[in-house]
Amino acid sequence: MRHKIRLAAAASGVVLSAALAAFPAASAATLLADDFGDGDSSGWSTNGGTWTVTSGAFQQAATSADAKALTGPGWTDQAVQARVRPSAFNGANRHAAVLARAQSTGNYYYLAVTNSGSVVLGKRAGGGFTPLASAPATVPTGSWATLRLEAFGTTLRGFLDNVEVVTATDGTFGSGRAGVSTHYAGAAFDDVLVTDTPGAGAPPTTTTPTTTTPQTPGTCATTGSPTGFASVTAWGQNGTTGGAGGPVIEADTANEVLAAIGQAGPLTVCVRGMIALPAGMHDVASDKTIVGIGANSGFTGGGLNIGLPVDNAVTAPPANAVHNVIIRNLVFRDWSDDAINVQMFSHHVWIDHNDLSSGYDGAIDIKRGSSYITVSWNHTHHHTKNMLLGHDDKNGAQDIGRLKVTYHHNWFDRTPQRNPRVRFGEPVHLFNNYYFRNSDVGVACQANSGCVVEGNHFENVEEPVSNHYAGPAGRCVARNNVFTGESGQPDCSGAVEEPRTYYDYVLDDPGTVKAAVMAGAGVGKIRS
Repeated sequence: MRHKIRLAAAASGVVLSAALAAFPAASAATLLADDFGDGDSSGWSTNGGTWTVTSGAFQQAATSADAKALTGPGWTDQAVQARVRPSAFNGANRHAAVLARAQSTGNYYYLAVTNSGSVVLGKRAGGGFTPLASAPATVPTGSWATLRLEAFGTTLRGFLDNVEVVTATDGTFGSGRAGVSTHYAGAAFDDVLVTDTPGAGAPPTTTTPTTTTPQTPGTCATTGSPTGFASVTAWGQNGTTGGAGGPVIEADTANEVLAAIGQAGPLTVCVRGMIALPAGMHDVASDKTIVGIGANSGFTGGGLNIGLPVDNAVTAPPANAVHNVIIRNLVFRDWSDDAINVQMFSHHVWIDHNDLSSGYDGAIDIKRGSSYITVSWNHTHHHTKNMLLGHDDKNGAQDIGRLKVTYHHNWFDRTPQRNPRVRFGEPVHLFNNYYFRNSDVGVACQANSGCVVEGNHFENVEEPVSNHYAGPAGRCVARNNVFTGESGQPDCSGAVEEPRTYYDYVLDDPGTVKAAVMAGAGVGKIRS
């Protein structure tokens, strides 16, 4: 386990490791962070339940107990954030929660997701629960949600998936520790972050490529536009608009989804709930937006294919290439082939704010001459074969001069390789991404590809960037990145075409990237 503080005045933005006991008074933005990636829970004190670190998360399995885990020396103003995944509830009005200003295991403020369809902000004093505010919300068992509880002065604010949902005023507890808890429920907790700044962890509103109106829980986000190559006018297409201008429909069965995504003409498909698709890949036609409703909608079993059938004899973009497709705010799990595959000169595709984990082959693969694509604000985790850009060292006839892709503000979370693995594409632009514990390699640029890697945060990535990873060498330029923990240094050489030749972009301070991406990447967090 690593507890870290961020020195607010440090111009470099580098995060320094320190023992928790050595923390000074809360003057830095980040007071504590724990992702349980090293497999232990040292620094946490538990009371009740059965607590273990399993599969990189802090889990409490017992449903017959009131269980708490506290950490930190105690602070006054604090924002406590964690990802929470309920697994089981024993009875009515049970919950999983994050805690702030905990003075003991029976005295604290809490923000809880319940099995009664609500999120509750409250206090526990002398062991008794007192709700202060609540709002309707549902987090199904087995699904992740992000809770953030802020306590600044007497103002308490609760956020669900980066959207403020409850607020209250109370002065009972002026300081205390941070923590997590379950009340006769089982749950997993991960990516605990404690800061002394209101709204800490939210994407900056002045420098991020997207605008700043938060997504309302349970809605279908049909607006927004990409930054990067998907915004460029090329190949007869002016940017990427997906199904804009066409009907908007809702689908909650596999048959409805497959019928909608394959039909001709512009269409926006709002996906409700987790839908089991048949195994294999399912074709998406041009001019489509496929977007999940809320933070718990998406697909299991099958994947989405954006592209014509493979034909090695085609070496230039055909007139009927699939184009103008948006994939947003979807959960992908247990796919049997790829989760998202883009092929055969498909162009103007925007893949944004998705959560991809635990599938068979690629999470997001782009190949065979496809181009003008942006991959942004996605969270990929617990998966090995993450992202390919170019599938074969011998496919230059289709790929040279193409595979122009932008990757920004993605969270490459313990994905060992292909983050991405690049062949032939130039320029491939990777900026403001957060790389964490990629055990094999971060960015691999090979087969005469050209990568510009800038403004990223690499944490515990031994080989963050390389143009000599495997096969023929590529070219890469690495600049203005942050390397922390046990990260190595880039292995880069050669000249690469500048992305600004094609589009303008705003580069965030790399010192802010980790917090911004952890809070903003994934589902339920679209800021349109």
